[in-house]
Amino acid sequence: MRILTNTALAAALAASASAATAADQLTYGPRPAYLIDRMQDGALKDRLGACLGQTPKVSQFSIGHRGAAMMFPEHTAESYRAAARMGAGILECDVTFTADHELVCRHAQNDLHTTTDILASDLADTCVQPFAPASGDTPAKAECRTSEITLDQFQSLTGKMDAADTSATTVADYMNGTAGWRTDLYATQGGTLMTHAESIELIGSLGAKFTPELKTPSVEMPHDGFSQADYAQKMIDEYKAAGIPASDVWAQSFNLDDVLYWIENEPDFGAQAVYLVQWHDGFDEQDPETWQQDFAALKDQGVNFLAPSMNMLVTPEDGDFTASAYALAAREAGLSLITWTLERSGPLTSGGGWYFRSVADVTDSDADYFNILRALHEDAGVVAVFSDWPATVTYYANCMGLD
Repeated sequence: MRILTNTALAAALAASASAATAADQLTYGPRPAYLIDRMQDGALKDRLGACLGQTPKVSQFSIGHRGAAMMFPEHTAESYRAAARMGAGILECDVTFTADHELVCRHAQNDLHTTTDILASDLADTCVQPFAPASGDTPAKAECRTSEITLDQFQSLTGKMDAADTSATTVADYMNGTAGWRTDLYATQGGTLMTHAESIELIGSLGAKFTPELKTPSVEMPHDGFSQADYAQKMIDEYKAAGIPASDVWAQSFNLDDVLYWIENEPDFGAQAVYLVQWHDGFDEQDPETWQQDFAALKDQGVNFLAPSMNMLVTPEDGDFTASAYALAAREAGLSLITWTLERSGPLTSGGGWYFRSVADVTDSDADYFNILRALHEDAGVVAVFSDWPATVTYYANCMGLD
C-alpha cells in the first residue's frame, strides 16, 4: 500500500475534487439538437435524436482544437475550460517558443497580431512587420512573433478571437475582424494566455489528456543556439517534469523528422506521436498517384498515428459521404487515423470551404457536420476528431457508445 504524504494527499484530493467538478459541469449546450433538427429524416437522425437527454460524458474521441476556438480565444485558459466542459477528453496546445526559448501555446510563432492585443500594447514595436494600414488595393498587414518577445512580455498580453480586418486603416479596426458566425461575446475581457507548462497543469486538472503540436518555427533554426532537436525535446521534457505518463500524450508535428526524433529518443512518447498531413494542390483522395505519403514506409519507421486533414479522408457517394481510398489504404497499412478540423468552416450551406473541398458537391447544410462524423467514424474508422466546438463530437461519441 502506498502511503501519501500530507502534501500528496492534499494534491490528490484537489485533483479528485477538480475532476468531480468538471464532470458535474459537462454540457452539450443547444448546438447538437440544433444540428439534429436540420438533418434529413433517416436512420442517423433517428439514432441521434433518440440520444437527446442522454447524460454527457467525457470522450477521447472528442479533441478540443485549440480549446473551443469557435467562440473562445484559442489557446487560452477560458477556451480549454470550455472545451473540457463540452466533454473533450483531449485538449490541444500548439507549442511555439519565445525569445528566451520558453514554450507557449500559440497556433503559429507569427500570429500574435491576430490572436492577441499586441498591436494595441507597448510591445507593438517588437513586431517584425509593424501595422500598415490598407491603402487602395493593398491590404492592411502586420506580423508579430513570439520569438521576438520574452516570456514575461508574452504573459503581459491578452488573447482575442483569431481574426484581422485587412481592409482596416486603424489598429482598432484591424483587430476587430471576428467572423460573423463566431463571436466576441466570450472575449470581452480578453483570454488568459498560457505557457505550455501552464496548459499541462490546467488540462490535467480538468481531467483531460494532451495533444501538443510542435509548430514549425518562423525563424531559422538553430535560433540563438536552440536547435530543432532541443525544441522537440523540451516539449516532451515538460510532460515528464509534470509527471504525465506518455500514454496520456499524443505529440504532433507536420514535420516527420520531429515525429521520428520522438520515436528514436523518447520511444514511450514516440509510440503515440502523430504525423500531421494536409491536402495539397493536385491531391485526389481517390487517386494513389497523387498521394505524398507511403503508408507502409511510415509504419516501418515506427509511426502509428496519422492525422490527415478531414478533406483527405472522405469522398462523395450517392449524395452522402463515405471513406476515401486514401483513408482505407492508410488503415490497411495499420495506421490509426485522427482528423482535423470539424466545425471550423462556419455554416455549410455553400459547400463548407477548404475542410470540405473533397465533398463540396454534397455539402449544403449545417446538418452535414453529423453526416460527415458518421462517415469519419463508421467508414474511415478514425479514432478521434478535432473540433472547434467539441460538444458536437462529444454528443456523437456518447450516442454511439465511443469512449
